[in-house]
Amino acid sequence: MDIGFIGLGNMGGPMAANLMKAGHSLTVFDLSKTALQVASDAGARVAKSPRDAVENSEVVITMLPAAAHVMAVYLNDDGVLAGVRPGVPMIDSSTIDPATAKLIAEAAGKQGNPFADAPVSGGTGGAQAGTLTFMVGADEALFETLKPVLAGMGKNMVHCGETGTGQIAKICNNLLLGISMIGVAESMKLGASLGIDPNKLASIINTSTGRCWSADTCNPYPNVLPNAPSSRGYTGGFGADLMLKDLGLAVDAARQVKQPIMLGALAQQLYQTMSMQGLGGLDFSAIIKLYSGKED
Repeated sequence: MDIGFIGLGNMGGPMAANLMKAGHSLTVFDLSKTALQVASDAGARVAKSPRDAVENSEVVITMLPAAAHVMAVYLNDDGVLAGVRPGVPMIDSSTIDPATAKLIAEAAGKQGNPFADAPVSGGTGGAQAGTLTFMVGADEALFETLKPVLAGMGKNMVHCGETGTGQIAKICNNLLLGISMIGVAESMKLGASLGIDPNKLASIINTSTGRCWSADTCNPYPNVLPNAPSSRGYTGGFGADLMLKDLGLAVDAARQVKQPIMLGALAQQLYQTMSMQGLGGLDFSAIIKLYSGKED
């Protein structure tokens, strides 16, 4: 299948690579020349614009940092909707607010293009391994049509409901993720300060009631998990500024429906502090630095 893929960052790059490994032909676009070169070396055709990337595509996939980027990529004069053929389905795997997803879906629908919001969970490790979970907002027929494409990048495809519900699921998931990482960081730092070996503490947590993804897969304490970002200087994972953005989406959505999220609001403040300290480019597990004030 010919796929137009836009957005080759830490998540999008591996996702595109896995689609090519699954036998799809990709035409790609990104603002990073380095990312484009990597994709080209893997066999992708490099486009000059989002419009160019989708003109001959049978499916369009986007993976972008924020709602403003999604709006621009789809709606600008050189964007997706200006180049895509009628009837071609489109998948946006960015994490954005549900309202923007619905707006793009409405604009796409007016020219005959079905649209699905399909944000992901699984992190950069899942993107590289092709084991992502897709949370899909679309009608049932479109979901079934897109499942074989999504299977090239992920292991779990969940139909959440109508357009926008994929984003609802994602912001709720990341709300919990941000909170849980703070809890694990606090616990690990306390244990180390009291004198227990961090590796032993982590092994206890990971076989006890405190076990969670933030502890057993992305533990924030350095050198507890060799493949975690914390063991490579908090690089190569899910950036703290992206977590801050997602928590902002959750807080804004909660405000709209007058739903209190007290821990979420506190988590947003802590990641805001982290960002203001110049740490926003590090993996979000570097939140543990707020408890130490120095390198561990």
